[in-house]
Amino acid sequence: MNHVVRRVLAMIPALFGVVLCIFLLTRVLPGDPARTLAGEQADPATVEKIRADMGLDQPLVAQFVSYVRGLFEGDFGFAWHTGQPVLTDFASRLPATVELAVVAILISLLVGVPIGVISATRRDRPIDHASRIFSLVGASMPLFWLALLVIFIFYNKLGWEPAPLGRIAQDVNPPTSITGFYVLDSLMTGDFVALKSALAHIIWPAMCLATGSTAIIARMTRSEMLEVINQDYVRTARSKGLPPAKVILKHALKNAAPVIVTVVGLQFGQLLGGAVITETVFSWPGIGAYVVQSVLATDYAPVQAFTLLAAVVYLTVNLCVDLFNARLDPRIENA
Repeated sequence: MNHVVRRVLAMIPALFGVVLCIFLLTRVLPGDPARTLAGEQADPATVEKIRADMGLDQPLVAQFVSYVRGLFEGDFGFAWHTGQPVLTDFASRLPATVELAVVAILISLLVGVPIGVISATRRDRPIDHASRIFSLVGASMPLFWLALLVIFIFYNKLGWEPAPLGRIAQDVNPPTSITGFYVLDSLMTGDFVALKSALAHIIWPAMCLATGSTAIIARMTRSEMLEVINQDYVRTARSKGLPPAKVILKHALKNAAPVIVTVVGLQFGQLLGGAVITETVFSWPGIGAYVVQSVLATDYAPVQAFTLLAAVVYLTVNLCVDLFNARLDPRIENA
């Protein structure tokens, strides 16, 4: 319990630093939000009125105090380019981003860990070399380039249908909303037409988003497994005549799990940042694409809210990873 309390308290100054940095960085962005909203042909009086309505005529300190007070009251600001509160916009777009991130991390986990384990158990063999090349290329490949390449090859040249734009085909009705996740809602309601379309639209964006994470997880799994399989207890298990698969899964992989869990958790936190690019390229109606529109409109509040959300998710995931690792290895809790 003390470990949990310490971790939660440590999040407070980190969040305050994020809030301060977000506020200051958005204020130095090029462009004038009031002028953008009013239009280039608007007269100065109109621009000044809009600036006053947005609170930008106040001193910087007063703006920061008002911003922090709004956060404590659950007010994340008003999105002037959509004409709605930021929380309203987030509520309609967050399920799409979370669904994409969850599918991506599942792909990364289900592909990356087995690749890392197989590579470690077959060190310096062709499959190990192939795995290391994949890890290097996957971690280095620009996400936007990969997404554009997928669309160009599979849908422009090969003519695959449907094109992976949006969450579902235009001629298919979305499933009845229960969780906001189209794939899960389709399964829960038995709408297999919507399920087929939702899977067809999410698989390529999720695979592109998962490529970098898969490579990193595979590389870290291989590295940790190579260290573990040379330990005395693994050699002892082998000398007892245990099946190789049991030695790897029950003894080696179990003891490598804390590092793997940490890497998976960190990658999940970073997927929000990658979602901005993926959602923009694939026209995925999530928070990432919404934030890009906000930046182009020089709209401060959505950018601040998204950055704060990403920080909260990242810190929360780290906390959950620490707690989970403490269950796997009690020594961590006393560290």
